[in-house]
Amino acid sequence: MTDDHDNTGENATFPPSGLLPYERWLNLAYRSVMINALEHVSREGLAGDHHFYLTFRTDFPGVEIPARLRAQYPHEMTIVLQHQFWDLKVDHETDIVSVGLSFGGVGTTLVIPVWAFTGFADPSIGFSLQFAAEELEDEAAEEAHEEHTPEESGAETQGEAASQVVSLDAFRRKGPSPA
Repeated sequence: MTDDHDNTGENATFPPSGLLPYERWLNLAYRSVMINALEHVSREGLAGDHHFYLTFRTDFPGVEIPARLRAQYPHEMTIVLQHQFWDLKVDHETDIVSVGLSFGGVGTTLVIPVWAFTGFADPSIGFSLQFAAEELEDEAAEEAHEEHTPEESGAETQGEAASQVVSLDAFRRKGPSPA
């Protein structure tokens, strides 16, 4: 017997492979939930027992943290927003989240691009989200590279244009994320 409402593919993954980027849309939707929660808390503060665990890639382009934290957490770090944080801000124009926290009694402001986050949780209600970091990291790094690459003057010769190598990695379909 089959379930007409089963959205998993033959290999029990969601979403099934197709021509529409459902996985990317889900990641964007999940990040939107996190951003909405952070914006709400930046305006209203944390209510009741709510608190957040935010996990992010410390080696992601644009992450600004003290060198001692980067040395201690070279790849990934989880911070807790509960009692002692300040100046929580979400900047939509730059896709940056910034927050003040103390580490070892020393206050600092962390600057984290939205695409660097790999997880969000509110343990008070058992709510958590995981994001596909690698795929989004590649896209964000590529976009950052394009933004910071000076435009060509248009005066290149026919030979120079013909000898350019174009990477097709950005256009290849990636397999489903491991469960």
